[in-house]
Amino acid sequence: MSVTLTERAAQHIAHFIDKRGKGFGVRLGIKTSGCSGMAYKIEFVDQAFDEDLVFDSHGVKVVIDQKSLVYLDGTELDYVREGLNEGFKFNNPNAKSLCGCGESFNV
Repeated sequence: MSVTLTERAAQHIAHFIDKRGKGFGVRLGIKTSGCSGMAYKIEFVDQAFDEDLVFDSHGVKVVIDQKSLVYLDGTELDYVREGLNEGFKFNNPNAKSLCGCGESFNV
């Protein structure tokens, strides 16, 4: 079981942690939301909790709660630029369908 970052995503996250001046890593999770049922959430964290799972990917700590890992296992987080847009992209092998806006998914 794991969740990974591409090198580009890890560099982007590390840059923002440096700008913040503090931080343990990034927390990835899911929440009930959107037109497909679940949405991704991402936030900087300053510590992990005992029940969290922590993965190291390209020198960046990725923190996941056990409930979210069921839906995110095998996911790779990338940072992409598409035309004028840029942002994180979840490559989740568990997602059966995505909504049209790309903000939510279904398993």
